[in-house]
Amino acid sequence: MKVVVIGNGMVGQKFCEKLLSKGIPDLQLTVFGEETLAAYDRVHLSSYFAGKTVEDLTLQPVKWYQENGIDLRLGDPVQDIDRSKKTVTSFEGITLQYDYLVLATGSAAFVPPIPGVDKHGVFVYRTIEDLNMIWRHAATAKTAVVIGGGLLGLEAAKACLDLGIKDTHVIEFAPRLMPRQVDEAGSEILIQKLKELNITTHTGKNTAAILGNETIKGMIFTDGTILSTDMLVISAGIKPRDELARACGLTVGPRGGIVVNDHMITSDEHVFAIGECALHNSMIYGLVAPGYEMADVVATQLAGAAKQFPGFDMSTKLKLIGIDVASFGDPFISGEEARTIVFRDNHRGVYKRINFSNDGKELLGGVLVGDADAYNMLLQICKNKMALPPDPMDLIIKAKEGGGDAGAGVVALPDDALICSCEGVTKLDICNAVTQEGCETVDAVKKCTKAATGCGGCAPMVKDIMVHTMKQQGKLVRNVLCEHFGYSRQELYDLVKLRDLHSFDEVLDALGEGDGCETCRPAVSSILASLWNELIVKKKVLHRRTRMTVS
Repeated sequence: MKVVVIGNGMVGQKFCEKLLSKGIPDLQLTVFGEETLAAYDRVHLSSYFAGKTVEDLTLQPVKWYQENGIDLRLGDPVQDIDRSKKTVTSFEGITLQYDYLVLATGSAAFVPPIPGVDKHGVFVYRTIEDLNMIWRHAATAKTAVVIGGGLLGLEAAKACLDLGIKDTHVIEFAPRLMPRQVDEAGSEILIQKLKELNITTHTGKNTAAILGNETIKGMIFTDGTILSTDMLVISAGIKPRDELARACGLTVGPRGGIVVNDHMITSDEHVFAIGECALHNSMIYGLVAPGYEMADVVATQLAGAAKQFPGFDMSTKLKLIGIDVASFGDPFISGEEARTIVFRDNHRGVYKRINFSNDGKELLGGVLVGDADAYNMLLQICKNKMALPPDPMDLIIKAKEGGGDAGAGVVALPDDALICSCEGVTKLDICNAVTQEGCETVDAVKKCTKAATGCGGCAPMVKDIMVHTMKQQGKLVRNVLCEHFGYSRQELYDLVKLRDLHSFDEVLDALGEGDGCETCRPAVSSILASLWNELIVKKKVLHRRTRMTVS
């Protein structure tokens, strides 16, 4: 079987992994990549400015493709698809035949048609090459502006801070930040947290033109106001890369995207499309997890089995500029359809909203800003329609204080509960890794199941399930913080105090290993705050403004 993949991004690379795992005999797999670099982690792209190297971000080295018999052609984009002959022709003039073609061309940054957008000092935030250009220009920049208040835009703002640009601004056309994930109140808390980091937010702003001669000097908005700047980063959304599909006559959507059915098949039965270039039920999925699932759907079918893509839950948890932001289910439902509980702590910069049915029996969705520790459990309760506690408020209050079990915790989860959406790992998969494969550390479970190896947001729940399973087997469980620290929280607290450590990096270098994770980073931050900011907290505690509403 000859399979050609166009695109070596995260989804294209994951498809290769999935296809290889099927053990298809006589498989000939060729991958064309537009960039000169092998697929790298775009989810954590901003960590490049925090010290990560290209090698750190690379998903699999070129040697891996060679060892697995994959013909990887980097820096040689496909220029033409001839569907009648079932061939592709690359920029370098290479023509290859295929039995099946997989389009994983991804997306490009959407650049609004603003006068002056082609000036020197204006960048997009999409690839390693983009980041290198930003890095070089930032050396002489004193002010930076980011157009786009979505998740990638806020990551770009963090990158500007990491590059030493202290005067950074975020421009958002919508009336609030992250309009797809958080409501107005959540946006207010997020803006407050950004202000503490010296990032100024401008919502409800529409850019009229970019000022300057050859190089950007400022921006003028439709309301007549002007903002001076040395650098502009555009992160205003994405547009699917469907130009090859259009050129060869495949059906595309009216606003872009290659139309596919539930099998990820395009209008040509021998051509599939996956990831951000695919338009499924009028939806473009801009997250990596749906793309990974699409990759598995196609790989499974090429192996002769049946599998469909029914759509994907867009619930997500992110850590933006060190700030937890999460949404799940229907975060905005209101009125007669549901009841809502809101917890807001202006002092700590925490906002929590949960929506539940009028009879109090079903969790429908929610928003978390500043503290998303309860996200994984809330998501599972929502997706699996688990019973709520008598007082639903306990889900966001006692879950944090340790006074509740968030609906009986992981014990109550069904075996088919999807724990890791990036890799499609269920609760049963994790339990089997412990009971059948002998995995007794989170790192071992990761290697066995690949859970928590994507975005990493499910790592705390993976650990909880592993620990519960080990206890069921009667095994002694030493409650270490995570795979990066071989100590319990109390032991770590004592060691940090004894050694007079004052930052996460100092603690990691002295007592841990690796880079840290979603479990240990907030825990260590809490320990440091308890030890060294104790007097500050005591002074401010009387001024805390906490508000809770139920509607």
